[in-house]
Amino acid sequence: MAANFWESSQYKQLLDQEEVDVVQPLDKERGISVEDFKLIKFHMSNHIMKLAQHIKVRQRVVATAITYMRRVYTKKSMVEFEPRLVAIACLYLASKAEESIVQARNLVFYSKRLYPDEYKYELKDILGMEMRVLEALDYYLVVFHPYRSLSEYVPTSLYCLSEANVIMNTFSLIFCEAGIVNDTYKMDLILVHPPYRIALACIYIASVQREKDITAWLQDLNEDMNLVKNIAMEILDFYENYRTITDEKVSSAFSKLALKP
Repeated sequence: MAANFWESSQYKQLLDQEEVDVVQPLDKERGISVEDFKLIKFHMSNHIMKLAQHIKVRQRVVATAITYMRRVYTKKSMVEFEPRLVAIACLYLASKAEESIVQARNLVFYSKRLYPDEYKYELKDILGMEMRVLEALDYYLVVFHPYRSLSEYVPTSLYCLSEANVIMNTFSLIFCEAGIVNDTYKMDLILVHPPYRIALACIYIASVQREKDITAWLQDLNEDMNLVKNIAMEILDFYENYRTITDEKVSSAFSKLALKP
């Protein structure tokens, strides 16, 4: 297991956005467009988040599960790897990898309870898909997330404030930025960018929203701030486009996979 991101399989497997957006041939045959592809992954990310709330696992487990799911679809088609089943299997696998294990039968129970018209899977289905997901991931299960960098960066980004304000603003900014980081898992950023750079982009957005001037701190970092700002713009563009996502669009995308939406 790699001790840091730069030695990890995750770093070695970073992709360009164009590579992440490739729709597999079997999916193309069903008429799945790049937009459909993104919509389905977005929808399944939300499913994982909602299911995780009911089985009460840490946010890190959720983030790892969504990363697995998104990584699977850089190699496998949605026709072969049914998205709803993959989502449950990834959450189950992530709970093991992050040492926050949940019972597979609980996943079956809550998935059917939350989505009675969509989920008809049994325990054997989840266990079978878990093995297929493992193979698709080449058994690389360690995921580095922006959360750690976030907790390290935020206090130092506020060094120019008074001590009392640092304490108060640290909690305020971490809460705001953690929410933004959570939202990045509705996108493919974790497959494209180093986690620390995603964290910096979230700090940058939060500082602007909270009207905190951290320009001096940013200038002290040995980092290409154009790259950070580009990620920030991707996140802001997502927030803008999020408003246009409707249930009808999601249902249309799923119908092309011959799935009941």
